[in-house]
Amino acid sequence: MTHPTDTRPPRPLDRYFGISAAGSSVPQELRAGLTTFLTMSYILFVNPQVLGSAITVPNAPLQLLMTTAIAAAFGSLAMGLIARYPFAQAPGMGLNAFFAFTVVQGMGVPWQTALGAVFISGALFVILSAVGARQAIVRAIPLSLKFAITAGIGAFLAFLGLRSAGIVVSNPATLLGLGDLSAPGAWLAVAGLIISAALMRRRVNGAVLIGILVTSAAAILLKLPVFAGGPDGAMQAFPGFGGRLLGVIDTPVWPGSLVGQLDLAGAFGLGLLSVVFTFFFVDFFDATGTLTGLAQKAGYLDSNGDMPRARRTFAMDGLAAMFGAFMGTSTTTAYVESASGIGEGGRTGLSAVTVGGLFLLSMFLWPLAAAIPGAATAPALILVGALMMEGIRHIDWDDLGESLPAFLTIIAMPLTFSIANGVSFGVITYCAVNALTGRARRVHPILYGVAALLLARYVFLSEG
Repeated sequence: MTHPTDTRPPRPLDRYFGISAAGSSVPQELRAGLTTFLTMSYILFVNPQVLGSAITVPNAPLQLLMTTAIAAAFGSLAMGLIARYPFAQAPGMGLNAFFAFTVVQGMGVPWQTALGAVFISGALFVILSAVGARQAIVRAIPLSLKFAITAGIGAFLAFLGLRSAGIVVSNPATLLGLGDLSAPGAWLAVAGLIISAALMRRRVNGAVLIGILVTSAAAILLKLPVFAGGPDGAMQAFPGFGGRLLGVIDTPVWPGSLVGQLDLAGAFGLGLLSVVFTFFFVDFFDATGTLTGLAQKAGYLDSNGDMPRARRTFAMDGLAAMFGAFMGTSTTTAYVESASGIGEGGRTGLSAVTVGGLFLLSMFLWPLAAAIPGAATAPALILVGALMMEGIRHIDWDDLGESLPAFLTIIAMPLTFSIANGVSFGVITYCAVNALTGRARRVHPILYGVAALLLARYVFLSEG
């Protein structure tokens, strides 16, 4: 880091990413990127499982893993190098399930045509970003909702962590319930949470990453059944690396059966317009909400709630979706797990570049990612989720026109398992309550238009 009294120009890396200006350092950015990668590397294995139920190609699991890694690497590198923010990207959860189960299996749409729909929706993102429409929408969202979006993402992250640890489970009587706290995954996650929180409280650098590595090592050494992939989907002890070179190196495979297979002509068909716009609406507000929340957490929003370089940032999100569709995967988008790296101190695009590089490396070292169980990354999600709740103290809870939309934004994200739904509920409620209580002019005109579109989406595209 450049000393304040040092008159020498900053080194090219520092100057390009603005590392010193952001109060960070190269080691801190690299550590943050590694933390983000570890918390989202599960997508390398989950995305092929989800898409594999709909995409039938030779050696589908490995080809889908490779195209997932390539799409995540491209999206993260684009965000880091061009937008210069610490926001990693990868094929999004939720949209991959909509792609596989609703569009391909449920509607009988060929997977090639569904990829075409994803590509078109990404192109729409880029166009709207280039003309400034996405930035205008973000500016129209009041500060109370922006704080609520950040807090809602925190609640969503914590819920993901609790679910991954088996502490919160589904319950047929109450929808959700308390899991088996005597299970190895649960107490391993609790131990990791306490370790990471204690280290962070003592201001130890790399606290979150240390927690992940310590609990992963404990799971392997103690042979705890916390790793996925056992018979009939049961959890198992770490199975080892097999006979691979040095234990962790394996040969990458080019996903030739997936690359360039998208069917744009079929996606433009009248019958698929609803699919295209469902992809568009869901990812638009999911990604916009995620990027806004992450920017607020990283301290990049100014007093007006604007994000510097917003146009190129949102454009990189759309470009990543287009590239991912070309490579053969569902929508690539900004990952909420980037908050773990931000919590570790990541403040510049070097963190996202690190994530992108690690995804490329995972094409050779992907067996190593299997050594990090979900129970080890769960504490990072819970801890960062708690830190992201800080902004709710800025919300005026005495004003129902501010507090109710904020509350619905926060609570809807984990309960509906969707950032997009949380943003939508907050925007619609904010417009309705203020319009009906004589404060219609308090709402930006653009926000009324957004609310109308969101209502139309729920009425006419409810299958998404």
